[in-house]
Amino acid sequence: MGFKENLKSEIIYSGILVKELASKSGVNKHSIDNYLNKRGQLPSVEAAVKIARVLGVSVEYLVTGKEPNYTVRKPKNAEFLKISGYIDQLNDEKRAFLLDFIKWMTERDKK
Repeated sequence: MGFKENLKSEIIYSGILVKELASKSGVNKHSIDNYLNKRGQLPSVEAAVKIARVLGVSVEYLVTGKEPNYTVRKPKNAEFLKISGYIDQLNDEKRAFLLDFIKWMTERDKK
């Protein structure tokens, strides 16, 4: 499988809409549609990196369908992806606050 098929597969697997992928990656929806259509236009390296980051995979995976040996693929689920999307939109101060809050909740639950 090539980039087009792997991208389609990851979009389905992650449950993300194309317009949501465009918004989160900064790659316009028309371009992503072109990557997915019959001709399967290939993205620039920069666009591929942005898309791969949002989908939580490597560019190599999108191109070849295989993760590089040195990369461990993170498990994905809809809640994790939704949370990480929100986190990506936060500034550094709010991220630090959220991290402290999560640590506090984790420690509280251990007691």
